Amino acid sequence: MSERRTLISGNALGTSAMLFWAAGFPAAEVLLQNWSPLVVIVARLALAMAVMIPLWIWLEGPTKVRNAPWGKAMFVGGFGFGFGTYFLLVAQDLTDPVTVALVASCGPLVGALLEVHARTRRLTWSFCLGIGISILGGIIATNALAPAQLGLGAAFAVAATVLFTWASMATVREFPKLGKIGQTTITMTGALVMNSALLVGSISLGYVPSLATLPFNFELGGMLVIYAVISLCISQAMYIGSIGKLGVAVASVHMNIAPFYVMVIMMVLGAAWNWSQAAGAVIVALGVVLSQYKRASTTRPAPLTE
Repeated sequence: MSERRTLISGNALGTSAMLFWAAGFPAAEVLLQNWSPLVVIVARLALAMAVMIPLWIWLEGPTKVRNAPWGKAMFVGGFGFGFGTYFLLVAQDLTDPVTVALVASCGPLVGALLEVHARTRRLTWSFCLGIGISILGGIIATNALAPAQLGLGAAFAVAATVLFTWASMATVREFPKLGKIGQTTITMTGALVMNSALLVGSISLGYVPSLATLPFNFELGGMLVIYAVISLCISQAMYIGSIGKLGVAVASVHMNIAPFYVMVIMMVLGAAWNWSQAAGAVIVALGVVLSQYKRASTTRPAPLTE
């Protein structure tokens, strides 16, 4: 019963995380039409941390926050989530949200390889079949894009997927004494520091216009709140919780249903129903079930220091 409850709660967290994450794609499209990718991501992280840090202090106390392993978090968050977030926005700026979601569908494969390398995952036929089916579902959900839509943008998306998957697994394993809010906040602070440094450097070199020249209105502010608070704060905390229960490979399988969630959100905004994305969502759901069939006990995360 305990194992079943863990599976149920882990999958519920993963499903909810991807639903909130998907809400950020339409919001990001609006922001990217007005701001450069670096400005978008720094504004997103700054607003998210303005919410998360006070919440973390309130939940766990200032002493625990002060004594947290900030140095290690700067590395995991800065290089993993920092560069990963920037590469993801560059990929979307060069392509579109569907292309990014297509490449991100390979996240479960990256997660499985990382877990096998860390010896926390034993491969079984059902797990491999489930991962393969989930990737197929992700491809179908994104309408099997033509090669002309790939290229440099897809390369950035691949790099972002690898960095995100590694950083997500490292967050759970490197900071086990912190709660989910603490794990999310400490690594995302590292991402904010990294991207802020990149933004300052880009402005100094003239690659990004001065922040004083950027347009800002009520619509952009609303999109930023959706992109920062809903699609990052809430989503990432749930996703980290899902990884803690299922492992990064299985938790990331839920990413492949994100195109369906994006479609549903776009339908609310006036877009049409897409049967390919609906079919892909069903196939991904089958992959989620198969990947956890008779799950071995070795799938639980283990400390990085062995």
